[in-house]
Amino acid sequence: MRLSNNIFFNKEIYKKGKSTINKKHRLPLICFFVLFMQAFPSFASEWSGSLFSEIRAFKHQSSNDSQHQYYASIGVQPKYQQTWHNGRQIFDFELFTRLNDHDEHRNTLDIRELSWSTAQQDWEFRLGISQVFWGVTESQHLVDIVNQTDTAERFDGEEKLGQPMINFSWIKNWGTLDFFILPYFRERIFPGKNARLALPLPIANDLSEYDSEREERHIDMAIRWSHYIGDWDIGLSHFYGNNREPRLRPQTIAGQVKFVPFYDLIHQTGLDLQATLGNWLWKLEGIYRSGMDDGYFATTAGLEYSFFDIAASGLDIGIVTEFLYDDRGHKASTAFENDTMLGIRLALNDEQSSEALLGAIIDNEGNGTVLSVEANRRIGDDWKMSLNAYLYTNTDNKDLIHTYASEDFVQLELGYYF
Repeated sequence: MRLSNNIFFNKEIYKKGKSTINKKHRLPLICFFVLFMQAFPSFASEWSGSLFSEIRAFKHQSSNDSQHQYYASIGVQPKYQQTWHNGRQIFDFELFTRLNDHDEHRNTLDIRELSWSTAQQDWEFRLGISQVFWGVTESQHLVDIVNQTDTAERFDGEEKLGQPMINFSWIKNWGTLDFFILPYFRERIFPGKNARLALPLPIANDLSEYDSEREERHIDMAIRWSHYIGDWDIGLSHFYGNNREPRLRPQTIAGQVKFVPFYDLIHQTGLDLQATLGNWLWKLEGIYRSGMDDGYFATTAGLEYSFFDIAASGLDIGIVTEFLYDDRGHKASTAFENDTMLGIRLALNDEQSSEALLGAIIDNEGNGTVLSVEANRRIGDDWKMSLNAYLYTNTDNKDLIHTYASEDFVQLELGYYF
């Protein structure tokens, strides 16, 4: 279960009627890919990916006539990898596309990966569009800031858009230093009028404002040191650039009040820790972010205890608890500024790789609870069924999560993997 640290975690990435890839850029990218494949036909290569269909059903009928109770979609996510020089040179390509029946903002074509990387004895270099993940906690990833969240796919922050980057990694016995230059920023695009999990006001997608005069062409930068010491895995990072989470500022436009996204220039220093101590996992993520008026501190900390092979059945059960805190309190742009997450992770360890996670995020001031279920199971060798469900209970209009009080839903996905 993941719930974004921003209340606007349902923000769509896609503009109405447009793919996330600018049309003028599509043909050069596709031509580059085809020429690359033709230039190195003898190198080791592999295709993989998935085809999927999905249906999302909401418990309550919306009061907005343009919104629906059921949404269906189909998609494909092909992946290609080519290696040479004994695996030291790697080309990666991953494309994601989806067609949705009611919500046009989920009709998308996005390049998740289009990168070349080279690995040497104590350094690695990567160039292109890629994805980077930072973080260890279950309920939210505060430190994960390089890639923009793909909230059109999953509003809980688990899916990311591809990020143009130059990445150099220096690998030594005292740890790994990662340097990132991020030359282009990708905006969040918000739900259209037909989407569920919508915000109370429409979003002026085409009027985004920036702290930087260079806007989306501001060159963002990041650095991260990671290492392990005994049972501890440590990550220390710093980011400077456009905030991936825009502030939404109400403005009157043509006689109608709308939210206008504003992207601050920020500094964010982050720390992530994980200790593996027998059956215990201890986890911590913390950030200090400045550049948005007053600076603030936020953290997620918790632990997980696992029971393995219960009664020789093969069943593993993990008990998860985490505390979510943001020192801005009720002024925070997140609903989870003082909350507790409780969860149970189940792994059957059977031939079908059946797994489930049942979770709850409980407001410590009694303003509501978010219940969730995530489960998946393989069918044969090539198919997988996934179930996701979210229920918002006992919400109080004093809390930001009350926006979704009647947006309980169940999502079922069937995927074919090749």
